[in-house]
Amino acid sequence: MAGALTRRFTVSRPAWLAPRILRTEVLAGLVVALALIPEAISFSIIAGVDPRVGLFASFTMAVSISILGGRPAMISAATGAVALVIAPLVHQYGLQYLIATVILAGVVQIVLGLLGVAKLMRFVPRSVMVGFVNALAILIFLAQLPQLQHVPLMVYPMVAVGLAIIYGLPRLTKVVPSPLISIIVLTGLTMILRLQVPTVADQGELPDSLPTLGLPDVPFDIATLKIIAPYAIGMALVGLLESMMTAKLVDDITDTHSNKTREAWGQGGANIVTGLFGGMGGCAMIGQTMINVRSGARTRLSTFLAGTFLLILVVVLGDTVGKIPMAALVGVMVFVSISTFDWHSVAPKTLRRMPRSETAVMVLTVVVTVVTHNLSYGVIAGVLLALTLFARRVAHLVNLTSTLSADGTTRIYVVTGELFFASSNDLYAQFDYNDPAEHVIVDLTGAHLWDASSTATLDAVTNKFHRHGRTVEIIGLDEHSSARHERLSGHLGGH
Repeated sequence: MAGALTRRFTVSRPAWLAPRILRTEVLAGLVVALALIPEAISFSIIAGVDPRVGLFASFTMAVSISILGGRPAMISAATGAVALVIAPLVHQYGLQYLIATVILAGVVQIVLGLLGVAKLMRFVPRSVMVGFVNALAILIFLAQLPQLQHVPLMVYPMVAVGLAIIYGLPRLTKVVPSPLISIIVLTGLTMILRLQVPTVADQGELPDSLPTLGLPDVPFDIATLKIIAPYAIGMALVGLLESMMTAKLVDDITDTHSNKTREAWGQGGANIVTGLFGGMGGCAMIGQTMINVRSGARTRLSTFLAGTFLLILVVVLGDTVGKIPMAALVGVMVFVSISTFDWHSVAPKTLRRMPRSETAVMVLTVVVTVVTHNLSYGVIAGVLLALTLFARRVAHLVNLTSTLSADGTTRIYVVTGELFFASSNDLYAQFDYNDPAEHVIVDLTGAHLWDASSTATLDAVTNKFHRHGRTVEIIGLDEHSSARHERLSGHLGGH
């Protein structure tokens, strides 16, 4: 009986409490925290704010999204995409208007999330996703080049040693993430040998106090709303797009599913929290997410610890963290770049098999992203090209055949395919309006009307036959097409 009671009231532990998983999550969070520091400082400089603003934003975003987000193991922090959007606002109006913008952007993201904007991810084709991943890898690599220019010669062998450790250590053991060992070893060598190389401290001053809670010091009126609204909407859209794409990427890598709707409004909640603590806002951080996932992390704990470790490192251990050589972090990011790039997508064998249109979409996504340094622009350009090429292909799949009745009085036209704005315009010219048959039947059993353009085309065809003294009967419409035709026919003007 006692054994039965024991089994009955035993509560199973969360999976992440297993010693092996817990160790992986903790160490992955630590590696991410170390990699976040120079990135957050750099993005703060881009946005035109004090490094503390970016560092505090990275802390609050990571901790908040670990609770609110819909994609475990994904890292959110201050990002370059958001920094580029808000930089003009900071330059013209200052920090307080930035904070108000971050809070409003969070509200917009929550609204968009609840409206189901995450469902739009299904319209992003695979070729755009591949282009997004490849462009991301290139941008991560390019972001490291400034750290390799006009630096002491010792930096280059240090980066090489770091990469050797990162790639070589897993052959011996995977108990500890190799990027973390690389950072520790190179930092130790720098301190022991007193090497004069760029360090984290050279990137900007680290904070020595905790962030404080408060509202932005701006007038709460229409004038302020007019100033911040355009930037808030831009920040919300860029943040959501980058976060949704990153979540999908992690889904594919980990072979798991995430709640995109929750992630959308969770990003909004995290930005509101970040704004209330005086941060610059942010979104999913792709490079650091890849570090986290490649280190084996799979739960929310790693994300929470990344933010927590970041705060501890910069506030409590700032002097020690400041001594980390940038070469160590450059090596980690180069590793992330190489492992993120989809090398299979550019293999000659793959390119020969892949349709040219798919390759064109991937290339455009990469080129636009790399040129603009904005992942959102690249994704939008890729999706637009993919939709255009798809519409063009589908437009040519519409077919028109005709037969004449035995008595020669009725011409039957059979239309098959999908009728919409791109295909229906060509359809108009395929009918023979001078045919001597007195009665015309247009059979749409094998077709479907998708928009007003297709209905307008049928009206134009009918009207032209009437002008030639013919009677027209349209048959075979399915339920949805018939409803659309009855609602719009004769009310679209023209012809």
